[in-house]
Amino acid sequence: MIVVSDTSPINYLLLIDQIDLLPQLYQQIIIPDVVRREMLDPLAPFVLQQWIANPPAWLTVQTVSGVDSTLNALDLGEQAAITLAQTLPADLLIIDERLGRDVASDRSIPIVGTLGILDDAANQGLIDLADEISRLQQTNFRISRRIIQKLLDGD
Repeated sequence: MIVVSDTSPINYLLLIDQIDLLPQLYQQIIIPDVVRREMLDPLAPFVLQQWIANPPAWLTVQTVSGVDSTLNALDLGEQAAITLAQTLPADLLIIDERLGRDVASDRSIPIVGTLGILDDAANQGLIDLADEISRLQQTNFRISRRIIQKLLDGD
């Protein structure tokens, strides 16, 4: 399975100490070189900077060139992640931002976000979903209460 990720899902999984769900669920993750640079930015969360400075064996960084100009409304990491997901082609793109998710869906790229990862992990008995959503809500992650309630209700 080829899985490409943007920055924010990795960041949030690190913040709630659940980054190891990625290799458990998907074995290998590919990020664009632009995403790696975002993670190393001095303004990025320190935990993210530390993590990417010594990345795990299950993470591959791949150079992306020739980003599609129709993606200019997105940030550079999202542009590169969507471009890479299309180029490979990826079986799954891990992305949280709504506009990026919409663009990827319009291009028929299968997507999942941080909450989807947590839900999949809970369904496999790897985590307690309510506990991890509670931890996620203590970060700057933003999602409507309605969506969280639907997820917790199993809808």
